[in-house]
Amino acid sequence: MTHEEHHAAKTLGIGKAIAVLTSGGDAQGMNAAVRAVVRVGIFTGARVFFVHEGYQGLVDGGDHIKEATWESVSMMLQLGGTVIGSARCKDFREREGRLRAAYNLVKRGITNLCVIGGDGSLTGADTFRSEWSDLLSDLQKAGKITDEEATKSSYLNIVGLVGSIDNDFCGTDMTIGTDSALHRIMEIVDAITTTAQSHQRTFVLEVMGRHCGYLALVTSLSCGADWVFIPECPPDDDWEEHLCRRLSETRTRGSRLNIIIVAEGAIDKNGKPITSEDIKNLVVKRLGYDTRVTVLGHVQRGGTPSAFDRILVSHWAVWPSCLETLNLVVLPPQVETVAVLPPQTKDVTKAMDEKKFDEALKLRGRSASFTNLLPVPLLGFCPHFSLGSHTVAVMNVGAPAAGMNAAVRSTVRIGLIQGNRVLVVHDGFEGLAKGQIEEAGWSYVGGWTGQGGSKLGTKRTLPKKSFEQISANITKFNIQGLVIIGGFEAYTGGLELMEGRKQFDELCIPFVVIPATVSNNVPGSDFSVGADTALNTICTTCDRIKQSAAGTKRRVFIIETMGGYCGYLATMAGLAAGADAAYIFEEPFTIRDLQANVEHLVQKMKTTVKRGLVLRNEKCNENYTTDFIFNLYSEEGKGIFDSRKNVLGHMQQGGSPTPFDRNFATKMGAKAMNWMSGKIKESYRNGRIFANTPDSGCVLGMRKRALVFQPVAELKDQTDFEHRIPKEQWWLKLRPILKILAKYEIDLDTSDHAHLEHITRKRSGEAAV
Repeated sequence: MTHEEHHAAKTLGIGKAIAVLTSGGDAQGMNAAVRAVVRVGIFTGARVFFVHEGYQGLVDGGDHIKEATWESVSMMLQLGGTVIGSARCKDFREREGRLRAAYNLVKRGITNLCVIGGDGSLTGADTFRSEWSDLLSDLQKAGKITDEEATKSSYLNIVGLVGSIDNDFCGTDMTIGTDSALHRIMEIVDAITTTAQSHQRTFVLEVMGRHCGYLALVTSLSCGADWVFIPECPPDDDWEEHLCRRLSETRTRGSRLNIIIVAEGAIDKNGKPITSEDIKNLVVKRLGYDTRVTVLGHVQRGGTPSAFDRILVSHWAVWPSCLETLNLVVLPPQVETVAVLPPQTKDVTKAMDEKKFDEALKLRGRSASFTNLLPVPLLGFCPHFSLGSHTVAVMNVGAPAAGMNAAVRSTVRIGLIQGNRVLVVHDGFEGLAKGQIEEAGWSYVGGWTGQGGSKLGTKRTLPKKSFEQISANITKFNIQGLVIIGGFEAYTGGLELMEGRKQFDELCIPFVVIPATVSNNVPGSDFSVGADTALNTICTTCDRIKQSAAGTKRRVFIIETMGGYCGYLATMAGLAAGADAAYIFEEPFTIRDLQANVEHLVQKMKTTVKRGLVLRNEKCNENYTTDFIFNLYSEEGKGIFDSRKNVLGHMQQGGSPTPFDRNFATKMGAKAMNWMSGKIKESYRNGRIFANTPDSGCVLGMRKRALVFQPVAELKDQTDFEHRIPKEQWWLKLRPILKILAKYEIDLDTSDHAHLEHITRKRSGEAAV
């Protein structure tokens, strides 16, 4: 795409009309999707229409189809459900109903339709599109539309955004609402855990998922459940015996509670339903435990959308520029995309009906990573293992981040399952030098998944000054591998260990760094453990601040976020919270940019939206501090708006980890320990471990959809060490979306080849874009 083509995006929609509707079961994030579609549509010059009550509104027409304005989607971002309504529609299933819907669209000149819904909604859209020519022909013959209207409406483009909390749609990794539903579930599971411990109870929790066990699977992973039942993977025939033995073993080890997660569609291998009441009765009868059932029901659909869901839909909605790079369902007249994707979803149900469960798992695994997740919930079970194969130490380095404990738990338990001896190191490299090391058993890390901070203690100290003491302790404790969980210090500490190998043979052991920092600034990984929790904390705070501003009118809040020199939190929180501007180090700004932002807010106060939200990364500019920006806004806004400031500080590092961070940390820990066991065996020579190759010291990172190991030495060239950030950062390409949604006139390019300013370039006084 050329620069001219990017610029042309602003005129792409002139003369066109788009209708947006939400259909089927509601999901958190639908409102954020509607908001994004409306604002991006208006940005391109198109007219955008709401369709109220889903397909029923499309059939009924009249006031159900109304033109949207920029202001009409204000304050929708943080609302759950769907403001424009959703309804089951029998009429649209009949051709007569679709004929009426076509008539209503033609009369308004609407030839583009955005459908936000699940499998049934998108299948309905495909039927509508395939019949479009015939429907127009019938309307012409009946004299309901003119030849000119038929010509203008000769095509119908449809884009489907997949909204379903079940994550049951093959062809996309995540559906709108899934992450938010997991937030609701985990809030309840965490609350239930405390009361279960008080009374030594067993709780059976039933979550949604008639045909898909994703919610149950991730919930079990995120809370360390004792057992999970999902439709795609029925238990063995003697599962009752196995379950009761697991529960009693857990109690014998000193646990005061048991958690069993059940998907509502759970079945045995004969297709017979396994209900939560069945499980309760089994546990009471066989073990006599005080057992309670909690059916979560529609609470999973409720509440405010998570930061992940808001960002997901904001990104998705920037079409057509993004259609090639995102997991959308696209239905222009010449493409039969939906004819490919939903049948795969239906194939899963068909395979389960035919009791072909392995096939069902393979079909699921293509998109929802079921096959990667399935082995990990076994971390909740205590297998019988023999110790002594290898000795691996695990530690936290850097600032605390939610999810560190989940990563430690996963590392320890996978290590034990593999027959390794696992040591935990307190207080990072400093503790390694001082010998603050102890052996961890299975129960040592019990209940750690949902706890924030770092139970082992973490410090920013680097290892270089203590190589002699560290080497002595590696020998003393016979440490043969090291798992380092932490932020930029963990990465730089790894580089120092590689350098230290030249002097100290004891340092020639494999090590792996798991990125864990709220700043998300570790080279080699798109995401770090803890960043999602921090992002949601900022998002929740901004929601409350916006509510306060809406109540008082004409008020602008300046919020300072953490992140060091990395603008990830400020940018993504700005996108998720609907900020008017987000100042970051990677995108230099001048006083002229600040003045332009103030003028933008002055104009905004003349509309019905009389509030503003501005985010500032803590180290975005040495001189334009939060106080400076606050004073500037206060002075320039006199008589037009009031200004307030908020420094969020260390609250961003605290709190219970989100489902994403628990899930991510658990998978990273498991993957790291699997790699470690293989690398130790590979490095065993002449009766000892000797690892001196570049690939024996790695960062485990998420790159796009894959978890990959990258030698720390190879990442040096990708690092700006002065500012402690990677030289290239994927999320910078999302910044244009933030500006578009805040109504700035900018170029639009969100492709993978978008130009990124080189962050190490010389700073200048010239105005930045």
